[in-house]
Amino acid sequence: MTAVRAAAVLVAAAALAILLPGWAAAAWTLTKKGSIVTYDARSLMIDGRRNLFFSGAIHYPRSPPELWPKLIERAKEGGLNTIETYVFWNAHEPEKGKYNFEGRLDLIKYLKVIQDHDMYAVVRIGPFIQAEWNHGGLPYWLREIDRIIFRANNDAYKKEMERFVRFIVQKLKDAELFASQGGPVILTQIENEYGNIKKDHKTDGDKYLEWAAQMALSTQTGVPWIMCKQSSAPGEVIPTCNGRHCGDTWTLRDKDKPMLWTENWTAQFRAYGDQVAMRSAEDIAYAVLRFFAKGGSMVNYYMYHGGTNFGRTGASYVLTGYYDEAPMDEYGMCKEPKFGHLRDLHNVIRSYQKAFLMGEHSSEMLGHGYEAHTFELPEDKLCLSFLSNNNTGEDGTVIFRGEKHYVPSRSVSILVGCKNVVYNTKRVFVQHSERSFHTSEVTSKNNLWEMFSEAVPKYHTTKIRAKEPLEQYNQTKDATDYLWYTTSFRLESDDLPFRGDIRPVLQVKSSAHSMIGFANDAFVGSGRGSKQVKGFMFERPVDLKVGVNHITLLSTAMGMKDSGGELAEVKGGIQECLIQGLNTGTLDLQVNGWGHKAALEGEEKEIYSEKGMGKVQWKPAQNDKPTTWYKRYFDEPDGDDIVVLDMSSMGKGMIFVNGEGMGRYWVSYRTLAGTPSQALYHIPRPFLKPKGNLLVVFEEELGKPGGILVQTVTRDDICVLLSEHNPAQIKTWDTQGDKIKLIAEDHNTRGTLTCPPKKTIQEVVFASFGNPEGMCGNFTVGTCHTPNAKQVVEKECLGKPSCVLTVDHTVYGADINCQSTTATLGVQVRCGSEKKGA
Repeated sequence: MTAVRAAAVLVAAAALAILLPGWAAAAWTLTKKGSIVTYDARSLMIDGRRNLFFSGAIHYPRSPPELWPKLIERAKEGGLNTIETYVFWNAHEPEKGKYNFEGRLDLIKYLKVIQDHDMYAVVRIGPFIQAEWNHGGLPYWLREIDRIIFRANNDAYKKEMERFVRFIVQKLKDAELFASQGGPVILTQIENEYGNIKKDHKTDGDKYLEWAAQMALSTQTGVPWIMCKQSSAPGEVIPTCNGRHCGDTWTLRDKDKPMLWTENWTAQFRAYGDQVAMRSAEDIAYAVLRFFAKGGSMVNYYMYHGGTNFGRTGASYVLTGYYDEAPMDEYGMCKEPKFGHLRDLHNVIRSYQKAFLMGEHSSEMLGHGYEAHTFELPEDKLCLSFLSNNNTGEDGTVIFRGEKHYVPSRSVSILVGCKNVVYNTKRVFVQHSERSFHTSEVTSKNNLWEMFSEAVPKYHTTKIRAKEPLEQYNQTKDATDYLWYTTSFRLESDDLPFRGDIRPVLQVKSSAHSMIGFANDAFVGSGRGSKQVKGFMFERPVDLKVGVNHITLLSTAMGMKDSGGELAEVKGGIQECLIQGLNTGTLDLQVNGWGHKAALEGEEKEIYSEKGMGKVQWKPAQNDKPTTWYKRYFDEPDGDDIVVLDMSSMGKGMIFVNGEGMGRYWVSYRTLAGTPSQALYHIPRPFLKPKGNLLVVFEEELGKPGGILVQTVTRDDICVLLSEHNPAQIKTWDTQGDKIKLIAEDHNTRGTLTCPPKKTIQEVVFASFGNPEGMCGNFTVGTCHTPNAKQVVEKECLGKPSCVLTVDHTVYGADINCQSTTATLGVQVRCGSEKKGA
């Protein structure tokens, strides 16, 4: 990647060329510079040397480019040496032949940022990507190509796919970004999780995969290609695993290729209606070491940082905040202990990679659910072992090479020298952190809102008319979420119910995602589907009258579906419309004649921007007005803490700041626990200016804009929760060449608390030794609480940026004989900036 490395490679070229497969040798002959990336059955190789790759998925369109350097730097601090990203076809080519690589879509700039941090890159071109991204990354215009079948042995699709793949490859070549040219890109991906739909295309699926592989290889990038979530792949293409536990659930059938893990899911992406999706640091670490114990040499965390689905980029029902439970949360802050626990894992394995990559691999069973995997280089006196306890809920002790080792349930211990435990996946010694949200004073400053309500169209005002409601996507072309449907009908007095306590009911069957209804301009309610249940039934009582009545429905698609063999055929819109409860029976409006209008007036005039907002008449805001735009100005909060909007007072719609789409919000969609799936929406500071930021919100349902809060976010609450009974993590080691050297024998368990940069520990919120309960941010004392624990911690920590706490009952004066004690220290402190004048 550097000039020095390139020069060294030139010297070794003749010797290395003998070892290279034909495609790599051909690329090397063409470029004569850069690094050679190839592979054997053990790992990828850079310039003929095996290597370990700890990779994290960070997608460039999901963060502003101003934040890319900090995100990449933080990922490197987490022990990563590689960044992975998809390429987003529909973002780059929204119209055929018209490309966009500006701003958040500047793929070349992003890869150069990775290179500037001396890291490798994996570019997953696809061009189908899924990624919980709108339409799986495929441009809408593909659907309008005659006789096209997505991701099949179909000439129309293959033509467009090949054109885009070659376009991207050439763009990367022109920027000299492939490792073979001296760039950071060491792997590229063709297709994506094809096994999920291969059954839909049967034997043609094999032909398509073979074609895709050969087409990719013919681009001569000089780096290997991969196909993910497969156990085998055509030719020199490497199959890789996606999943949670690839070490135990995946078998590589191509034995001459390395075991690579392209998606280790750090949580679960969330759709509206979902509860928080948790995956513990312990389980992720366990899965990684199980994979490496079986011979894996690359893991990619999906996601390492999820970021934000700005504008309309999220797939159907997917939250605007993406993978907030990743090691770096939606805002880019380190989520502890996940971040730190994995960082320690990376550092330990990398410190002993010579034995791991070059040593002879052996395995043995040590009992039911217990096993050892060993990598040994006797001539160099190097030995590395992975001891696994795969039993759930059963801690145990095993004898390995004559010594006893305690291994907690569902955990893996790393033994250097095949003797000393330096890491166990179940033992988390890094601090925990909790987010805090603070309402900024700019919320109440000039909190004056204005509004503009969309006109509810009627049949006679529309230009697109048909006997029945038209399919939604064919009308919107994925240029808007919204399609108005409207119809009119006449009722006589004999049609209406005779009894005053009976109201007719509007019944609509829809295959869209949500809808709001109007009868004679009066709002009658909203309805929705879900990610799990396709389609929904909207039923609301309506007030009708003698004469002409108007029914208007605003149908919404919350993003297009992102996967499935039938992706090109997915449809949306109104499938049935009835009026129930009339005196003369059910009135079927499905073939009554319908008018249609795609998009909102506010969208067409771009009234969410300074340039467009003068095109409509705004007036003082009122609450609970459906299909209404609201706007106000606010100043940027002081400091550099993360900025979010608390949208709890609103229902459903879209957010714009200074003309930029911040994403969809849907606070009215509640989880089973009765809380919004997402109430807080990220406003990255690069979108803000110091004064006078324009905030525009389109509210579909009934909201109270005055209740929107501008907040800042910190991770200033940090915690430790450690037991004296836990075997201590041996922190007293150092690296010496390719070996780990023990520099002391210290068996005391310690906990370290470290504040964010430029902050010190200002308050000890909680401290207890004994059997504290709960988790960071919600600790409570147990029955064996030691009162003076807080005083001990305050003496050791207050005013310092970091402190180390020994986990020993004698330090805190605890009664170790207390019947219920777990000899656990629980501490929560709050960091902050030094007060001026202090």
